[in-house]
Amino acid sequence: MFSRAQLADAYAACIALARSHYENFPVASRLLPAAMRPHVAALYAFARVADDIADEGAAAASERQERLRAWQERLHRAVRRPVEEPHTNDRDELILAAVGHSIRSLDLPIALFDDLVSAFGQDTMTARYASWCDVLDYCRRSANPVGRLVLRIAGYRDEALDRSSDALCTALQLTNFWQDFGHDWRAGRLYVPREVQDAAGAKEDDLADGRMTPAWARAIEAAAAFTRRRFDEGRFVCDGARGRLRIELRFTWVGGMRILERTERGRFDLLERRPALGIADAPLLIWRACRWPKRNHEHTKTRRR
Repeated sequence: MFSRAQLADAYAACIALARSHYENFPVASRLLPAAMRPHVAALYAFARVADDIADEGAAAASERQERLRAWQERLHRAVRRPVEEPHTNDRDELILAAVGHSIRSLDLPIALFDDLVSAFGQDTMTARYASWCDVLDYCRRSANPVGRLVLRIAGYRDEALDRSSDALCTALQLTNFWQDFGHDWRAGRLYVPREVQDAAGAKEDDLADGRMTPAWARAIEAAAAFTRRRFDEGRFVCDGARGRLRIELRFTWVGGMRILERTERGRFDLLERRPALGIADAPLLIWRACRWPKRNHEHTKTRRR
């Protein structure tokens, strides 16, 4: 078994990785209960390493897929047979030690971690999506497991919360797609479904020529409208969770919606500019979170472990 000091080192490595990467929202922020933060940071660190493996453009897709499989297998071994003493100079070993401990101590479903790896593996092979069904299946594995795991870390076991969390996580993932539209295009990826492109009359040749046409602006509008409906479905988890997690989720919701607004408003510039939040947005986000309206939901009871 790990000593308390060894576990502290392992979780510290996860927290350091989480803080070193740019994100729209802070990972394991101080809004979360202190007991949750190390476990959420471990979840993020595991996913961050997998994402970096998938996005290592210099390596062949087959090589990246093999490395992802190895990362997944290392996690399963860490859960089954934790190392006696992780090497403090091996970041990945420390991360796996922390994640393995979180999975064992909190009884987290390892299948949700497998889903994350599956989605990252898909990133190495799939650059276009035909329909919303295809995009949502990717979100089911790339984003939704994170929300469910955060709920499990908080002690919640509730199907209604899970469904609403899935909607919120999908909305955040989709918002990130539209926010990163130009970056993803230059990387060879396009997440706006073909059915949406065709309905708007949008052509990839225009993007290749550097033109964000009115047709592409219509496609982004349609994608944003679809995403906004997912945000609406994701409100229940922001009301159903309690305590500091409720505050964290509400700030996440209003921040995501604000980025979606900025993205839709700046849709003609998405090839060149990535909409982002700044310090000037803070007063509006605080005001929106504090004035969070009460809504009647079909399911009002939540269940904790």
